[in-house]
Amino acid sequence: MVRKEKEEQDILQQILRGNTVAMKEFYNTYSGYLTTVCSRYISNREDVKDVLQESFIKAFKAVKQFEYKGEGSLKAWTTRIVINEALKHLKKNQKLKVTNMPDRDLPDMADEQEPDFEEIPTSVILEMIRTLPTGYRTVFNLYVFEQKSHKEIASILGIAENSSASQLHRAKSILVKEIELYRTKKMVL
Repeated sequence: MVRKEKEEQDILQQILRGNTVAMKEFYNTYSGYLTTVCSRYISNREDVKDVLQESFIKAFKAVKQFEYKGEGSLKAWTTRIVINEALKHLKKNQKLKVTNMPDRDLPDMADEQEPDFEEIPTSVILEMIRTLPTGYRTVFNLYVFEQKSHKEIASILGIAENSSASQLHRAKSILVKEIELYRTKKMVL
């Protein structure tokens, strides 16, 4: 058994026993990564903290139902909780405004220019994503990072598939422009 996998199983067993030191260690280990994940969906830092807190509470309460499937499964499970809590927060606070688009408004995806993130620092990319309008950002994250199909996104967000595709197209268009602007500024400096 690999060391990292053993460490994950040990901390999981301690959490299951109610060990608060293990819970704190788990929080310290994953909170940075999960904050980044949450920040991809929610731009307000105070809201990110609130959602993250709710996510950890939910994870600790539900940990008995978690089934360990090998190294990384605990992180993946907790990430799913954070994403679900972030989406719930956006819906609850009506910050998630994704409107259904008629079929005729669906962009021609064949002409779509893909954002080229090559040689751009990760922190800059994440900030570009954070500044997208909420609907665009949410669809972009679900499609790109969570690898959901437009059908799955439509189901998650309660919108039409073509609305998901349209939101993704618009998000990518904005990101292409932001990348061009970033590179232009970089060349000037």
